[in-house]
Amino acid sequence: MIFGQSLIDIALILAVAAAVGCLLVALLFPYMSADRTQSRADNFASGTEKKESRFSFRKSDDMKDGRRKQIQDSLKQVGETENKKKKRRSSIKSLMAQAGLETTMTTFWLSSLATGCVLGILPIILGGSFKLAPVLFIIGFLGLPRWVVNHLARRRQSTFLDDFADAIDVMVRGLKSGLPAAETIKIIASEMRDPVGPEFVEVMDGQRVGISIDQGIERMSERVPLPEVSFLAIVMNIQAKTGGNLSEALSNLSRVLRDRKKMKAKIRSVSQEAKSSAWIIGSLPVIMVGVMYLMSPDYIMLMFTHKTGNIMLAVSGVWMAAGVFIMKKMINFEV
Repeated sequence: MIFGQSLIDIALILAVAAAVGCLLVALLFPYMSADRTQSRADNFASGTEKKESRFSFRKSDDMKDGRRKQIQDSLKQVGETENKKKKRRSSIKSLMAQAGLETTMTTFWLSSLATGCVLGILPIILGGSFKLAPVLFIIGFLGLPRWVVNHLARRRQSTFLDDFADAIDVMVRGLKSGLPAAETIKIIASEMRDPVGPEFVEVMDGQRVGISIDQGIERMSERVPLPEVSFLAIVMNIQAKTGGNLSEALSNLSRVLRDRKKMKAKIRSVSQEAKSSAWIIGSLPVIMVGVMYLMSPDYIMLMFTHKTGNIMLAVSGVWMAAGVFIMKKMINFEV
């Protein structure tokens, strides 16, 4: 009996160690693969530059080479800026600006405090454990409000992308008809719906205090941190420095934005099956525990009342968390 119990303890220890190891691999794998991806991208970029320099004697127009180099430098700078933005956590104030909320920070923290107090009092009112009160208070004070602001910011960005290509087309048509860029921005600010219209209103208001259009759009990319807005900032910045046909550049940008939108929709439809499978696999253990509790409560309650059952639940939870995290990384595509 003692030998059998020791084998069970050793098996549980090995299972816990394996679960922790798999969780660490799942957490560290994206960072390791990101380094290899960046290395391959750098090698590809260097090879492309060599290939261009090898056949550069065929190009007679030096202005095109300078313009191309300007575009490459701007794209590299924007890529570095986007990587820094991803690594740096956004503050609550910037998240509120991205979500389009006009409330002050005092109002936000007072609302968060009220939410935390309500969630913290719930276990006491319902007669539950007092130990849950501090945990629920922290969730209501720090976690839930930030999640709501993040959700509102993502929803606003999604709505912005739906109309952004149309706004670029308005600029293209206005420029082709002979209007200056400032007039086309006024048309977008007055005709487009929220959030595209108000964002271009900010650009137009900046012109009145001496901020140029390219600088105003660059500030807009900080309020709406999307690659598509950064592309527009690049085009306007390059046009302001090197000149060129702005309507043609914006027309190409509009086509690129629409192609990206189509690609995102295609990826979303293709990955929907994998997402549904992930939801089913992730929710199946919880559903089965609930069904077994309804059918035979005494049988399933041993998992919660016995020490060995608690260890098995902990190990199963770690394995489930690692599996859900890996599936999320596998089906989460960025375009």
